[in-house]
Amino acid sequence: MKNLALRITLNSKVCNGKPTIRNMRFTVTQLLELLASGMKEKDILNDYPYIEKEDIEACYWYASRIANTKNVLYQ
Repeated sequence: MKNLALRITLNSKVCNGKPTIRNMRFTVTQLLELLASGMKEKDILNDYPYIEKEDIEACYWYASRIANTKNVLYQ
């Protein structure tokens, strides 16, 4: 899971400090909203070539951590 955690970045200079994918201007929320709207993973990967399958897995992991804890701590 540590490798997945490294894909989610928090940087106050990128997207106002919201969790992003690999420090790109693509937030975890954006990706989760695409999935929630019914978009398939393969379509996301085709439409956004800079997104990797592991990024999607990392977003699932991050969302599950948020849902199960009040604070997410990175070591």
